[in-house]
Amino acid sequence: MIQILIVDSHPIVRKGLELYFNNKPDFKIVGSLRSGIEIFEFVRRHPVDVIISEIDLPELNGITALRAIKKENKNIHVLILSHQPEEIYAISTLKAGASGYLNKTASLDDIEAAVRKINNGEVSLSEKMDKHYRYEDTRKSRSRMFKKLSTREVEVLKLLSIGRKNKEIAEELDINEKTVSTYKARLFKKLNVNNIVDLIHQAKHHNLT
Repeated sequence: MIQILIVDSHPIVRKGLELYFNNKPDFKIVGSLRSGIEIFEFVRRHPVDVIISEIDLPELNGITALRAIKKENKNIHVLILSHQPEEIYAISTLKAGASGYLNKTASLDDIEAAVRKINNGEVSLSEKMDKHYRYEDTRKSRSRMFKKLSTREVEVLKLLSIGRKNKEIAEELDINEKTVSTYKARLFKKLNVNNIVDLIHQAKHHNLT
């Protein structure tokens, strides 16, 4: 029996996955949460084999939550199921500790297959991203843009794009404000801009947020 925790801010997504997996004899949905901050208490109280989680979550973003969860629970496998472009975020989430990444356009059959795969200790990506992951196809511009940015830089960029201030970013990522300023300076240089407005515009142009 594979015990699954679903984390997504949209009730319809949670309910749809719950109905699907509970109809499978070897799956059990043990929890359904709306925010990243709720995960920590839940996994301390309940056995979980696989977490299916969105990146964009209230209170605590999915990458930050993922990194913290994996520090405490190395045996829990995490599948990121997100609307965010996989070309940008898939490898970033794998580096943070995820075992798989699928876009929300994936079929239920593909999601089920991914859960089974990561529960067996394997990495699960879409066919397209698997080629990027294994062979590093550098021809696509978004891949080139991604490779310029570290996981932390992607996190800082994402928080800046939703209006977070330096202090708020520092608190959410558990780093100091000076470090946030350093990441911002790197982002300005790597994305070839000199102000926040242009930084966010450039990020959206390349589907980085």
